[in-house]
Amino acid sequence: MSALDRLVALLEGAERGVALTGAGVSTESGIPDFRSPSSGLWQEHDPMEVASLEGFRREPRRFYEFWGHRFGALAGAQPNVTHHVLAKLERQGKLRAVVTQNIDGLHRDAGSETVLEVHGSYRQARCLHCGAVYSLQEMERRVKSGRLPVCDACGELVKPDVVLFGEELPPVFREAERLTERADVFLVLGSSLQVHPVAGLVAVAHRHGARVAIVNREPSPYDELAEVVLHAELGATMRAVGSRL
Repeated sequence: MSALDRLVALLEGAERGVALTGAGVSTESGIPDFRSPSSGLWQEHDPMEVASLEGFRREPRRFYEFWGHRFGALAGAQPNVTHHVLAKLERQGKLRAVVTQNIDGLHRDAGSETVLEVHGSYRQARCLHCGAVYSLQEMERRVKSGRLPVCDACGELVKPDVVLFGEELPPVFREAERLTERADVFLVLGSSLQVHPVAGLVAVAHRHGARVAIVNREPSPYDELAEVVLHAELGATMRAVGSRL
């Protein structure tokens, strides 16, 4: 039996599956991996200056100017086959949740209902003090007009609702841990599993008895815990999986 056959069989038998998705899922929709040190972005820019909470507090205008068009590039992206197959698995009752490191919102666009965005979402901005929510576009308009991106209610800074270097993960991560502990199948797609603590969910799943499958172009530090490992192109693999489920 091939690795693809074993992956399909694993998913067919799932009742409490959890998927963990990384940047490799979004790149199939034309979205570059902003966070990865190997993507080229951090070779040209210091992430502590343009992608950290400290850098944002120090120069919020510069932050918005740097990320504005990069976030804007996400707006035209569309879900790809992997997003659609995961939504299909949820509808079939095989998948309980998608835990994603991506900030693009494409899992929801594809129809997945239980999506845990553990690195946040680019689609809104939030006050650092009172938690008031604004559209990212509104904050960008303020910066372009020469104003600081501050909250109308309390006057504190408003930042994109994404996790920056130096920030804690949002409370939704605890929900991701809870569902992972109960999973019977844990499916990793398009993640190098280098960013912690999210990568540690694989070990949590394995420790609690889940059958682990990993699909990623490159090897990961957790491959040895997986029952099924495919080092292959994600789109082609998930297209084949989707046609058999």
